[in-house]
Amino acid sequence: MPARVHALLVARPDGRTPAAHHLRRTVAALAAQTRPIDFLTIVLCGPEPGVVDVAKESQATLVVEAPASTSFADAVKLAIPSKDADAVWVLAQDTTPDPDALARLVGRLELSPSVAFAAPKLVRSDDRAEIVSLGTTMTRYGRAVGIADDELDQGQHDGREDALGADVRGILVRADAWSRLGRLDRGLRGADEGLDLGVRARLGGARVSLAPSAVVSVSGDGVAGLPVPVTAAHRRRRAFASRTAQLHRRLVYAQAWAVPLHWLSILPLALARTVAHLFRKQPGRIMPEWAAAVVALIQVLAVARARRGIRQTKAAPWSQIAPLRMTATQLRSRLGDAPVEPTARVRSELRFFAGGGAWLVLAALVLSVIAFTPLLAWSVIGGGGMQPLRGTVGLLWTDAAYGLRAFGLETVGPADPFAIIVAVIGSAWPLEPSRALIVLWLFALPLAALGGWFAATRVTERSSLRLVGGTVWALAPTFLIALTQGRPAAVIAHLLLPWLFYAGSVAHRSWSGAGGASLLLAAVIACAPSLAPALTVIWVAMLVVIVATRAGRGSARLVWLVVPSAVMAAPLVWHAIRSGNVWALLADPGVTWAGPQVAADAVGRGLLAAGIPTADVAGWATILPPETTWWVPLLIAPLALLALIAPLTQRWASGVALLVVAAVGIATAFAAVGVSLAFDESLAVPLWPGPGLSLAWLGVLGGALVTLDAGLAPKVRAARGIAVAVVSLGVLVLAVPSLTAVARDTAEISGGPASTLPAYVAALGAGDGNVGTFVLTPQNEGGVSARVVWGGSETLGAQSTIVATRTTATPQDDEVARLAAGLVGDSADDVVATLAADGVSFVLLEQAAEPVSGAARSFGLTAEAAIDQRDGLEPVGETARGILWRINGEVSARAAAAPSAQHMSGLISAAQIGVTLIALLLAVPTSTSRLEARRIPRVVGPHWEEGR
Repeated sequence: MPARVHALLVARPDGRTPAAHHLRRTVAALAAQTRPIDFLTIVLCGPEPGVVDVAKESQATLVVEAPASTSFADAVKLAIPSKDADAVWVLAQDTTPDPDALARLVGRLELSPSVAFAAPKLVRSDDRAEIVSLGTTMTRYGRAVGIADDELDQGQHDGREDALGADVRGILVRADAWSRLGRLDRGLRGADEGLDLGVRARLGGARVSLAPSAVVSVSGDGVAGLPVPVTAAHRRRRAFASRTAQLHRRLVYAQAWAVPLHWLSILPLALARTVAHLFRKQPGRIMPEWAAAVVALIQVLAVARARRGIRQTKAAPWSQIAPLRMTATQLRSRLGDAPVEPTARVRSELRFFAGGGAWLVLAALVLSVIAFTPLLAWSVIGGGGMQPLRGTVGLLWTDAAYGLRAFGLETVGPADPFAIIVAVIGSAWPLEPSRALIVLWLFALPLAALGGWFAATRVTERSSLRLVGGTVWALAPTFLIALTQGRPAAVIAHLLLPWLFYAGSVAHRSWSGAGGASLLLAAVIACAPSLAPALTVIWVAMLVVIVATRAGRGSARLVWLVVPSAVMAAPLVWHAIRSGNVWALLADPGVTWAGPQVAADAVGRGLLAAGIPTADVAGWATILPPETTWWVPLLIAPLALLALIAPLTQRWASGVALLVVAAVGIATAFAAVGVSLAFDESLAVPLWPGPGLSLAWLGVLGGALVTLDAGLAPKVRAARGIAVAVVSLGVLVLAVPSLTAVARDTAEISGGPASTLPAYVAALGAGDGNVGTFVLTPQNEGGVSARVVWGGSETLGAQSTIVATRTTATPQDDEVARLAAGLVGDSADDVVATLAADGVSFVLLEQAAEPVSGAARSFGLTAEAAIDQRDGLEPVGETARGILWRINGEVSARAAAAPSAQHMSGLISAAQIGVTLIALLLAVPTSTSRLEARRIPRVVGPHWEEGR
């Protein structure tokens, strides 16, 4: 029977927790015990005046001072129990026992000499109705599981007496067992020390007894045990210590032959668990996971010491532990998610079918088929900024990787991120990738309606207003004009923007939203680099609001938003910095084409303010005399007026935010129309303002929906239907010219050829990207444009802004110019042999752009005669693309990229694939994330108090 008890009390002030207050309360509780302690040793880990004063004022037998970095296990080892003590009571500064706690613990030891230590019931000091710990166990693989952790104390566990282990705080250990077992294992890093002590006691032939009637309240400041996870730092510390302890126990408890296998599996397990953490939306556990793995790998001596201690004290087989472990079924029951109570359900039904969303998408599909009927017979879309795609999926992804570009003799550099988007789209139709663009064009209207409808669900719960959102977004003038002009990057950006709003507006509260939004943001910037500054402004504003209103909660998710975009753009950014042409990063991707758009003057910017990016007033000038189209911009006035009213409604914060989005979008469009960054042969091409207008349209539409949803007083709510009808009718009238452009033959798109090169070249290069063609194009202003095209055609995914935006000639450009001059002049150099050595097989003399000037026609005739006289060139004949010659003799294979470039390509691809996989794992919803989402309103904004 334990006649004398020695209490070991460890205190560690850290400057943040009220250590002196906790220690004073614990010392007072020890003095008030109905069964007094006989000895008290206080270990002070780190000096702090208040704590030292409390220790000196106590009735401690001994006060031991230790460095602040001393762990709890080491601190307890410094406190040597008295030789006269029969039991050791392990305490920390934040463990406050009830007056009868020691008496009940001693009583539990007295019941049986086989009990090595007794454990109290730990409760929260600020809420004694919640159990912190009452016994612990572990799974087959060493995961520690609390038997009653975080449960409300209703006496449901008061009959429990036996356990595998317990929380180390407050346990009363027999002195002989304390000495025999070697005290606490330092290799556990402060986690599961009581569990490990219990396992060793069981193997030594003793057992652990629970004393639920002995109550000890704890504050959880981390001196002993794990800290309460109230901060991100505490959560990381808990995750690190718990995982380290699990790996350590696995190595300590395993049979000798299995220890090396467990040790070798640590890093692969860390990788697998990293994927699991991402899938479970717990990225904060990744760094602790790898830190724990590294620690477990290097603390070999601690493992050897612990295994030696078990061998020395073991008196019972491991099979005695098995019945006390938790099975997988019990673990699922213990940790399973509780069902959501109907009264706790906050999120309303989506009502996509019941609310008419499905009918809207179907109507948009019918409208698209009517408006673009000829596309059903096309195999390739041509005209405008359209070009065919590569013939194979492999070549599509080759164009999306760092390495040799499809233009130039040996141009090596990064691919545009837009090439990845093109590769993804083309891969959806692997047999004929170009048909994927046909499908995209036919489904563009219904996809836009779908995206607009879902974006509207973040603004309103009203089904009628969601239908307005989908309709107005699908009929946006900039979107329809991009469809008829053949601007694929702008079309895709418009399709993605509502989904970016849908996911990004909740990114701060959900890792699923953050993961999806990060991929969407990367895709939008890849399609519309000119939006990068505007989206950066919005992202910074979101961060500021989150820090100001939510004390930074969710800021890590917002930071993640830009990571995929940064990784995707990093190679292009580095190339732009090295070449000194940083502005080129904002250039439009895809085919460089100077299509119809507004001028950078007052009239043009006035049209931009009305959401119209073309000087023909959204196509109405092709139907009516231009002087009679003054009324067309007024069609969006009702929509704009409703958006301006949004800040005056009760949801003013949402209205202001959406107007900010609209403002940065308009500013982007205004800036873009006056800037030229790329060149189409000898013509400087200004940026397309469409993406900026799409962003502005999103903000204006959202603001109008806010006004219609919350800005009408009860007496005038009947006006909502009138306003909806006026807005919808105005947008529909504005869309009439674009929807009929294909039928009226005023659209730029057409049924394009399968290749931009002659069919003879296209047949040879369809599956071979190394077939080279030297293309000469006479310029109407005089001179000739020369370029080298690799493969069977110029393609959409092979376009490169590093080529289109060059403002200074490279040595390769000089070489191409020299070869062009040699072909069309009377040079004595063997130009043909040089071309063959470079891997070029064909020479194509194109016609000048319509209307052909006299200078261009004359130059073409002269060039044709000069090329015909070149030895080594065999005329193939006149084709629809121009006059073609084939090089006779042996043509060398195209030189491969240097090993350094290939190595760089591998690194870049690995990084881009890795960050994409991480974002996808974060974005994929789980049952837990879906359950949590049900508790949060779908509509975003302070009107719904979504942060509560």
